[in-house]
Amino acid sequence: MNVNTALSPLAALAEELRAHPAIRSKLAIGSAVRALGLDAGSAGAPGDDAAVLPREGGFDLLAGEGFIPGFVADDPWFAGWCAVMVNLSDIAAMGGRASAILSQVWAPGAEAAAPLLQGLRDASAAYGVPLVGGHTNFAAGELGLAASVFGRATRVITSFDATPGDVLIAAIDRRGAYRSFDNFFAAGEAPAARLRADLALLPELAEAGLVRAGKDISQGGIAGTALMLAECSGVGMVLDVSALAPPGGVPVTRWLRSFPSFGFLLSVTPEDAAALSARFDARGIDARAIGHVTHGSKVALTDGTDTALFWDHAATPYLDLGGRVA
Repeated sequence: MNVNTALSPLAALAEELRAHPAIRSKLAIGSAVRALGLDAGSAGAPGDDAAVLPREGGFDLLAGEGFIPGFVADDPWFAGWCAVMVNLSDIAAMGGRASAILSQVWAPGAEAAAPLLQGLRDASAAYGVPLVGGHTNFAAGELGLAASVFGRATRVITSFDATPGDVLIAAIDRRGAYRSFDNFFAAGEAPAARLRADLALLPELAEAGLVRAGKDISQGGIAGTALMLAECSGVGMVLDVSALAPPGGVPVTRWLRSFPSFGFLLSVTPEDAAALSARFDARGIDARAIGHVTHGSKVALTDGTDTALFWDHAATPYLDLGGRVA
């Protein structure tokens, strides 16, 4: 990738992130939402990690993921695992507990589909959330995969409530390694009991009132997730790259765009930051302050000395979901 060498190192980093396909892939969301006649004020609150549907005593949560064919073809077992894992992460990011998963599988035949289906089964067993059916086609030209999840919450974590003055906490399980593209996989060798209890921590934090807003760190990494959270909440953010502490040997640039198997970006009051981080630390999950929420619409990077603009969502909308109805 060509980066303007006349820029400061931090500005060059911001430029590289802005141009990266993993971050730019989210630009399609706004046009798709508009084509469906939706905006951020529609039922389900588009822009959140899961659709939020109020019910008596709480909320139903619905989410779904589709996967790039090249990713599925490259590592079908891992794609199957991810179909479960990322959906469960979306429910947890909302402060919910997942109840069931539906899979949608396309393949040229049963043999080609076998590793993908095995990945789905293995992840379902590890996380303790059942697969309850879906759609299967064994006459497709290539492997294809999507999955949906249902969950419930009593108190939700939204993408719309980050407030200037909040601390941004990145809670990431760093006990892993990269597998396929920029996917940092910390779940493969983890005991099932630990995986389940780690995800359960998010609804526990929501119910304790320790989280103001948040999202799971998805495709686009910390940088892209911060931008989505900032735009949904109508705020700016400053990310301190010197506070990130990537795993050994991982460049800051890659860590900022990585998709961790367990990773959440949480906006919390300064008074709650220490207590929240301690809950993750007690489970061996790195949870650290990596920035703060500001007024305005600019998401910037800082290293303690220099500051560089990453994105201004008012000037250039990212999710571009339109206004939210109060």
